[in-house]
Amino acid sequence: MILYKDGIVLIKRKHEPFKDHWALPGGFVEYGERVEDAAIREAKEETGLNVELMKLVGVYSDPNRDPRGHTVTIAFLAKGHGNLKGGDDAREAKVFSFDEIKSLKLAFDHDKIIDDALKALRG
Repeated sequence: MILYKDGIVLIKRKHEPFKDHWALPGGFVEYGERVEDAAIREAKEETGLNVELMKLVGVYSDPNRDPRGHTVTIAFLAKGHGNLKGGDDAREAKVFSFDEIKSLKLAFDHDKIIDDALKALRG
């Protein structure tokens, strides 16, 4: 989860699954790549932001969380710097306030990841 300008950065997905749904920026780790480096790279590709990883939020491994197959997510809390713009697999990138996030229907299990990240941020 990227913190930027007093809010949380979400991207609108360009492709299925969950096409046109809001989601946390992310993607797949390349062979030989560290997950931390993948998180920084994917954030830049999808949002245009440079990110500073602050904390590990958690590991999400429910086999049913992604309709494409068993996909594990390693989620980080990060601070974003630079100019926000959607790119790569993101149709759009936008900052949402903490209150706005609650009313959105997010892709995958990203609502749970955001809840866990906010708990980590508070405590």
